[in-house]
Amino acid sequence: MPRKARIDASGALHHIITRGIDRNTIFQDDYDRKNFIDRLATILDETKTVCYAWALIPNHFHLLLRTGFAPVATVMRRLLTGYAMSYNRRHQRHGHLFQNRYKSILCQEDIYLLELVRYIHLNPLRAGIVKDLKSLDRFHFAGHSVIMGKRMNDWQDVNGVLCLFDTKVSIARRRYRSYVKKGIPDGKRTDLTGGGLIRSIGGWSEAKAMRMAGIYQKGDERILGDGDFVNTVLKVAQEELDKKCSLQARGFDLDKVAQRVSHLLGIEPKDLWVKGKYPHVVQARSLLCYWAVRELGMRMSELSRKLKLSEPAISLSVKRGEKIAKEHQYSLLDDTNL
Repeated sequence: MPRKARIDASGALHHIITRGIDRNTIFQDDYDRKNFIDRLATILDETKTVCYAWALIPNHFHLLLRTGFAPVATVMRRLLTGYAMSYNRRHQRHGHLFQNRYKSILCQEDIYLLELVRYIHLNPLRAGIVKDLKSLDRFHFAGHSVIMGKRMNDWQDVNGVLCLFDTKVSIARRRYRSYVKKGIPDGKRTDLTGGGLIRSIGGWSEAKAMRMAGIYQKGDERILGDGDFVNTVLKVAQEELDKKCSLQARGFDLDKVAQRVSHLLGIEPKDLWVKGKYPHVVQARSLLCYWAVRELGMRMSELSRKLKLSEPAISLSVKRGEKIAKEHQYSLLDDTNL
């Protein structure tokens, strides 16, 4: 059976797990780990993606991300491709470094955010990389030490976690650490490393009990959350897909989007494809990028080649274009297309 397409939306919470091919090592030493972290920091900043938790293990890593204006697929492609090329050069190897498909589970925030932060940050302890919680407090290659204030970085959303424990930082850190400590005896939790109905409701026994009681919930292997959440996510995803298919059926492509932008902003279509930083050109290209990525579903990498701009520049243009569209109430479809 073919694998389903990943589900994503701006603001969605994703638990991402990526392993080395054949479970081989992907971090040989601290240089590799720092290289990976530097790349991650740059990409998160450029795409305005929020990171709540992370942990690097020799043969895999975990991330807990909230997507910004760039899809999680764009974030991960840039991260994995760039790091793999750098790693292969340094270690004089060839071929794939990671498993062909990283795991990305869209998660229900109010139920799973704290559970996932704790689970991810306990990974080095479960893997035997650190011996106890005190050592984990100072471990350089997981986000727990950052939340504990032992290390600093500007790309991890520490306040987004601590504010769920208390408004005062010192009290919040103490309560957070206590919460993490209580999770140590739980060990590995398969219910937090995937989606689907069984994981979402807590296991087979709960599923059988619900079935016997005549209670049915929607489940999806790509989503970790209750039935209502799954239904909502799938409905929004289907609406987005239907919208893109409808535009394509009406003959919309990048050129037609460019024509619409030109008409709205009073700019010559040819000016959209010429490099320049004139304000009216930047505004037009930003709107073009926003509609091409969000409405047509074009990859940022493809748009980057066509516009001869870097992917970070495309990402910023998408964000700027979204703001322009909302402020001026611009629509890709004019009255004659409705």
